[in-house]
Amino acid sequence: MKNNMLLIGFIGLMSLNACFNPKNEKTSLEIMDNGRHYYPIQTGQDLDVVFKVKNIGKSPLIITDIITSCGCIVLNKNTTKTIPAGQEGFISMTYNSTKNVGFVKHWIELYGNFEKLEKMELVFDVNVVPDAMYTKDYEELFLMEKEKNGNIEDLVDGTANNKGYYMRFDEEQTK
Repeated sequence: MKNNMLLIGFIGLMSLNACFNPKNEKTSLEIMDNGRHYYPIQTGQDLDVVFKVKNIGKSPLIITDIITSCGCIVLNKNTTKTIPAGQEGFISMTYNSTKNVGFVKHWIELYGNFEKLEKMELVFDVNVVPDAMYTKDYEELFLMEKEKNGNIEDLVDGTANNKGYYMRFDEEQTK
């Protein structure tokens, strides 16, 4: 009889836990600058991609899974998995362009306790320029010379593979 009472008590606690589990409470997510177009990079360069996301709902956001469209995208350890209501977080990843050439578009699917959707998508694209196997043009020679001499412009403007991104406002914005 004592074991039955313990079993009933345990089942009762598990039921209460399921009722108050934040994963069951739905919330909304806003993705800043989704649908990015990054400036071209050379094959083999890494591109740091960081999406700022905001929990605009009333419950904590719990991201249960993040799936990338390619093995060339690696999530960084500082990616936010839980965001309190009204707060912001970051989805941080590194894109390795070694095995890609030309126009590349990637999707990152986020799964969690979203209010209206099963998943949210982060989207970005970039042109990957192959390494020249011929006489280098003036821009490549300039970059080689700049790297050799050390240039203070890189401290201000950033390196060629991390110039940033731009948004096209004539396209429909993905939220």
